[in-house]
Amino acid sequence: MKVITKEEAAKLIKDGDMVAISGSGGSGSCEAILTGIKDSFLQTGHPCNIKVTCGISPGNLTNDDVGMNMLAKPGLVSLAVCAHLGMGRVFGNAIGSDQIPAFAVPLGVINHLYRAIAGKEGGVLTKIGLNTFADPRIDGCRTNEGAKKFPDLVKLVVIEGKEYLFYKSFPINVAIVKGTYADEEGNISLEHEGVIGEQYNMAIAAHNSGGIVIAQVEKIVPDHSLRARDVLIHSSYVDYVVVAEPDLSLGDYNIPVYRPELTGDSRIELADVKIRELDERKVCGRRAAMELTKNSVINLGVGMPDSVSNVAAEEGFAEAIDLSVESGPTGGIPVGGVCFGASINPESVISTAEQFDAYNGGCLDMAILGLAEVDQYGNVNVSKFGTRVTGPGGFINITQCTKKVVFMGTFTAKNLEEKIVDGKLQIIHDGEKHKFVSQVEQITFSAKQAIINNQEILYVTERAVFKLTAQGIMLIEIAPGVDLAKDILAKMDFKPLISENLKTMDERIFKPAKMGLVLKEK
Repeated sequence: MKVITKEEAAKLIKDGDMVAISGSGGSGSCEAILTGIKDSFLQTGHPCNIKVTCGISPGNLTNDDVGMNMLAKPGLVSLAVCAHLGMGRVFGNAIGSDQIPAFAVPLGVINHLYRAIAGKEGGVLTKIGLNTFADPRIDGCRTNEGAKKFPDLVKLVVIEGKEYLFYKSFPINVAIVKGTYADEEGNISLEHEGVIGEQYNMAIAAHNSGGIVIAQVEKIVPDHSLRARDVLIHSSYVDYVVVAEPDLSLGDYNIPVYRPELTGDSRIELADVKIRELDERKVCGRRAAMELTKNSVINLGVGMPDSVSNVAAEEGFAEAIDLSVESGPTGGIPVGGVCFGASINPESVISTAEQFDAYNGGCLDMAILGLAEVDQYGNVNVSKFGTRVTGPGGFINITQCTKKVVFMGTFTAKNLEEKIVDGKLQIIHDGEKHKFVSQVEQITFSAKQAIINNQEILYVTERAVFKLTAQGIMLIEIAPGVDLAKDILAKMDFKPLISENLKTMDERIFKPAKMGLVLKEK
C-alpha cells in the first residue's frame, strides 16, 4: 500500500481505462479523487476518453461541481455503464444530449456483474430486465444514439424453453472506492459508512482484472488497530490510498460528519414525527398505506412514497413493518433527500449486492414506488424523459421481483393545484402534463412481465386508483368530489378499462382526522 495525493491518483489512470467509481448519490463518493481527475484533465488533457461504471451515480441532484458532474467535461468520459445516471444533473444531461454514450443497467444486475467480473465469470444470467428497456429486443440498456456504436452489453438467451437475459462482463482497469480508515498495511475499513455499497466487489473486480485499486479514506491509523469485522477490503487488494478529510462545506452531501445512528453503532430517539397536512401527497400515502400488512418487509421509493412512512407513524403502526432500502439497510427509517440509501437506526446493513440477492428471490412483501408515466398497457417509465436521462436504479429489480407493487403519484403534473374541502377533492388548476399516456417513452416496469410473474399491481393517485389486468389497466376507485368524465377520462391519453364495481375511495382518506387504520394480516 502506498499513500499518494489526489493528483498522483489521477496520473495512474490511463486514457481509455474502465474506471469503477463507488458512491451512492449523496453517500460515499470519492470526492477528492474525482476532483483530482477533473483537474488533471483540465490542466493536461489526461486522462481522457475513460469509461466509467457505477451503481447510483454520486451527486446531489444539482448542477454543483460535485460527484459525477466533475467528470462531465467534453472528452473526459467516452462511455458510462451505470444503474442511475442522474444524481449529478450535468452528467445526466450530457448523456441525455448524446454527448456521453451510456448504458443504464438495473442496480441489482450491475452489482452482481461486478461480482461476476471479480470471479472471472462471463457475466450475469438473470430474468431481471425482461420486456423492459434493458431487453435487447427493445433498447438493450442503451440510453442514447451514441451507445449504439458500442457492442451489445446484454443478449437474450433461452434455456429449457425459458427466456433469460445475459449481461456480459467487462474488465475493470481502476477501482476508486471510499472507506473510512486505512491502517498502515492498507486494510480498508468502512465502519463510518452509512452505505456499504459496491466497494468490495469493485475492488476485487479491478484487482482480478489486473487493474489497480485506489481507496480514499479519512486517515491512516496504526497497524492492527482496526477491528477485523470493520475491514471489508483487505490490504492485499489495495494498491494506493488517498487521505482526504471530510469536506464540511458540502453540507449533507456525502455525509461529511460521522453519524453513528446510520451505521448501527448507536440508536437515537426520533423526535415526534411531524404529521403532514392533508394534501394530495398525503391522500396518496394514505391510500397506499391501506395495502400494508403486519410484519411485512417494504421497499419505499424516493419522493412521494416517503409519505407512507409518515402515515404509518401517524396511525401508530410504524413499528409493525420493516422498511428496506436497496442499497443495503433494513429496519429503521430511510434517510430522505440526496443521502437516500442510508437509514436511521437500521437493524441490519449489508452490501447492495447481498440485498439484491434477497430482493431478486422475492423477499419483499411489497414495494411502494413513484409513478411518473403510465401507458394503456400498464407499463411505467421513471428512467427517461426526452433529454433527461436518469436510468432505473433498483426500480427494475424491485418491481419485477416483488409480490405486490403500488405505484403512486399525482394524476397529472406541472402546475397542479388541488385542495381537500369537506371530505372531497377539489381540483383548482389541473396539471398541464398528462401522466397516463398511450405509450411510455421508456419501459422501466413491464406490465407484460408482471402478468407473467402473476404479480399484484396497483396505481394510486389522489383522484383515481387503477389495477393491472391482462387486458390493461382498470379503473377501480375514484375520489369523492371528482367527475369521472371531466377529471379522469379527459385527462388520460387513452380510455382505461372501468370496473363494473367502480367504488369511491375510502372517505377517511379525505378527512383531517387520523384514519384509524388497522394493518391487515399477511
